[in-house]
Amino acid sequence: MFFLPPLLQVSLWELLSQAKPIPIATMVILVIFSVAAWAIVFSKWNVFRKARIANHQFLRAFRKANGLEAVALAVEQFRISPLVTVFDFGYEEVERQVAARGTLMNKLALERTLQLAISEELTKLERNMNWLATTATVSPFIGLFGTVWGIIDAFSALGLAGSATLRAVAPGLSEALFATAMGLLAAIPAAIFYNYFGHVIREMGARMEDFSLEFMNFAERSFGD
Repeated sequence: MFFLPPLLQVSLWELLSQAKPIPIATMVILVIFSVAAWAIVFSKWNVFRKARIANHQFLRAFRKANGLEAVALAVEQFRISPLVTVFDFGYEEVERQVAARGTLMNKLALERTLQLAISEELTKLERNMNWLATTATVSPFIGLFGTVWGIIDAFSALGLAGSATLRAVAPGLSEALFATAMGLLAAIPAAIFYNYFGHVIREMGARMEDFSLEFMNFAERSFGD
């Protein structure tokens, strides 16, 4: 059984069974924030890991291809790669221009199309990141609210007991310390992974920017004047 600091000697089960509705609600909210944040962390970690591998594989296939048509036939096996979306947008624009004029005439339109694809992929990669930011920002304050409420309960119990005994203040102080701990346990991992995933997203954004330049060079060599 988990125990709080030795001076209080109140087990977790005893603490929860004796807690009042507001401390219980505070703890439940923090648990929800923490569980949701960890679910996002594991999901993002898996997505980013697969995306990195697919990016590397697709980029290698793209550089070995003899033409855009050959790449277009092979993209399905790399669909999880953000670079594939950039390629799809660019390839469709190239096809439209070549079908209409027989050559790649409007390079600015192609560049804008590639930027739209990058923006769309970055939006996907950033999905649910706001929840990690919210958890990192809000959880300590929710824990602080529980802390303040526990201290209020401790002083109320002290006033009712009429004497400064540890038995009178222990439940309230236990709730206060436990709320603080839960707030920090929810916030710290969320802040760490928000910053780490932010770095990963920026790295993938830079990779997509670089690939868009490679794509434009490839398209100009294949269909330019």
